[in-house]
Amino acid sequence: MYKIDNYNFKGKKAIIRVDFNVPLDKKTFEVTDDTRIRGALPSIKKILSDGGAVILMSHLGRPDGVAQEKYSLKHVLPTFSKLIGKDVKFADDCMGESAKNLSANLKSGEILLLENLRFYVEEEGKPKLPENVTDEEKKAAKDAVKKRQKEFVNQLSSYADCYVNDAFGTAHRAHASTALIAEHFPDNSMFGYLIQAELNAMNKVLNNPGKPLTAIMGGAKVSDKILLIENLLPKIDNLIIGGGMTYTFIKALGGKIGKSLCEEDKLDLALSIMDKARTQNVKVYLPVDAINADNFDANANTSLTEINMTPDGWMGLDIGEKSIKIFSEIIENSKTILWNGPMGVFEFEKFSKGTSSIAKAIANATEKGAFSLVGGGDSVSAVNKNNLADKISYVSTGGGAMLEYMEGKELPGIKAIKE
Repeated sequence: MYKIDNYNFKGKKAIIRVDFNVPLDKKTFEVTDDTRIRGALPSIKKILSDGGAVILMSHLGRPDGVAQEKYSLKHVLPTFSKLIGKDVKFADDCMGESAKNLSANLKSGEILLLENLRFYVEEEGKPKLPENVTDEEKKAAKDAVKKRQKEFVNQLSSYADCYVNDAFGTAHRAHASTALIAEHFPDNSMFGYLIQAELNAMNKVLNNPGKPLTAIMGGAKVSDKILLIENLLPKIDNLIIGGGMTYTFIKALGGKIGKSLCEEDKLDLALSIMDKARTQNVKVYLPVDAINADNFDANANTSLTEINMTPDGWMGLDIGEKSIKIFSEIIENSKTILWNGPMGVFEFEKFSKGTSSIAKAIANATEKGAFSLVGGGDSVSAVNKNNLADKISYVSTGGGAMLEYMEGKELPGIKAIKE
């Protein structure tokens, strides 16, 4: 496997899997957050500076194999052209004549963006099936898509001399453009700078952390984080738990949770996690107080209580000041910090303080020399909302992919190139 730094792209066409799955304004289709596009720029610039040509492929949204105007990558072109500082050619169909001709005639220093890969079911390899199909019909449809998928990959690979995967956000998917295409470039495939940076940050936390190492887990469900927590327990010193998943632990411990979110079938699991943590000398910190709401609404009435004394008919939607103080002190005394998941209903302003406070505490710890890794949609949003991205050691671009890697799973998009 080549590293992108050690590969000379002079006179070569490189097809790069980027992650341009960016949010668009629903009316104007303008890009509203260009973070992922900016993340792809270093790899693209390296290839161009070597004297190579760049062919970019990506998905946008979930068109499910049907070409749809609102999911066209042409909407991304103006923002990308501005960021890269040059005109970009566009193929209006990643499999069509325009893609073939434009890639064939692409000169060194030029960039071509292909239309949305997911306009074809072959990209994901999943057929669209009507209801009430038999198992036999399902198998026949899947076999047909798999066969066409090979042709799809053959054509994509025919556009270029080498392959670069720089789309970490889709590295956990065994799709045509993330896993299968690498087989066509056994000696000429590599990770881009973005994926390299993602892997370096995660491996530092998993394999070479400064101590103490604190993991902060938030979000709605224990079940979503159980694999991650179990994989981290042998490595971490502190586990901070927040968000909706808190209440499964609180109820398991005999507390009153009102109508707070709770996974009733995971109460034993919550106790088991705490037992495992104790046997591995990991300190588990649950919130001690909460901001409650009488309704799941941005303008709900609020009350402050101890975490295990939620009134009947009320629900906990954020951590309180005492919890913020305790959690912030632990974070600011840590040398390595991993954060995945919000402390409350961050999208409601009334219940966003806990999550924002955690973001600020992590930034403070990083300023004092800690290494911090943040991933997951709401956690990243909190960092960006508080303008702290440049004060965090690494902000991951792939929530799902980061979660699976940190759980110890092998990601198809990584495996395809590492082998």
